[in-house]
Amino acid sequence: MGDDEIQKTRRWFAEELRLVARVRDDRLVQAFATVPRERFVGPPPLRILSPWDMSAYWTPPDSGPAAVYHNVLIAYDETRWLNNGLPSLWAFLLDKVEVARGERVLHLGTGMGYYTAILAELVGSEGDVVAVEIDELLAKAAHAALAPWPRVKVEHGDGSRGAYANFDVIVASAGATHPLPSWLDGLNPGGRLVFPMTSAGRGGGMLLARRIAPDRFDARFLCPASFYEFSGARDAGVGDRLGQAFARDRGAGVRSIRTDAHAEDERCWLHGQGWCLSGCASEET
Repeated sequence: MGDDEIQKTRRWFAEELRLVARVRDDRLVQAFATVPRERFVGPPPLRILSPWDMSAYWTPPDSGPAAVYHNVLIAYDETRWLNNGLPSLWAFLLDKVEVARGERVLHLGTGMGYYTAILAELVGSEGDVVAVEIDELLAKAAHAALAPWPRVKVEHGDGSRGAYANFDVIVASAGATHPLPSWLDGLNPGGRLVFPMTSAGRGGGMLLARRIAPDRFDARFLCPASFYEFSGARDAGVGDRLGQAFARDRGAGVRSIRTDAHAEDERCWLHGQGWCLSGCASEET
């Protein structure tokens, strides 16, 4: 397949994501039309997982570059069910995060870096992206794959243990049971955090939070989510309570995150140490 054909395939893919994920941001559509996904999926054979059949990976008859431009998961390591994420999900999420040119972004769980490259396209040459990956082989692969984006810095490390500061956007690509204080503390005023908040097999959702005051964040669940676990950002007891909370209302009761000290009461959707998902609007807390 020649360069013109693959560029047309990427454009078709990006326009399909615009429709499927109801993407409003033309810049995000252009990013998906620009970044070569085939650069971030590893060596053949291509192993894919359809959202309609999550029971088994398979290899398409034609595994050329065009095969990656479909709304499917692509395996990094199918023995661990570790995948390049679903394009329509990330198109939907990043559209809601509204990443702006010139912003500073932290991507935790970068994998091989495909969505990190999308973020780099969004912030442009005026912005910066720090990408953290706990798996050493994936971090090395991401470092090589992201070489064309000089504003991206790839780090091998545990995103649950870092001390982060002065980020406009933090994106986590693995499931946590709760928002880590280090993530919330790392946001600038107006900064956004999006991550999958997941229980152990009993439901979860993508949480979007925006800092509006030192200890107050607007927050809401955007959609259901099932993700590979963020090992350092999980607490079994919190996960059990999270599963029970999702069973009540699927996250509809969440309107804010509080980090101020307060006693748990009926307004607390899920109360934790140093954080609380609250049913109150942020200005009411």
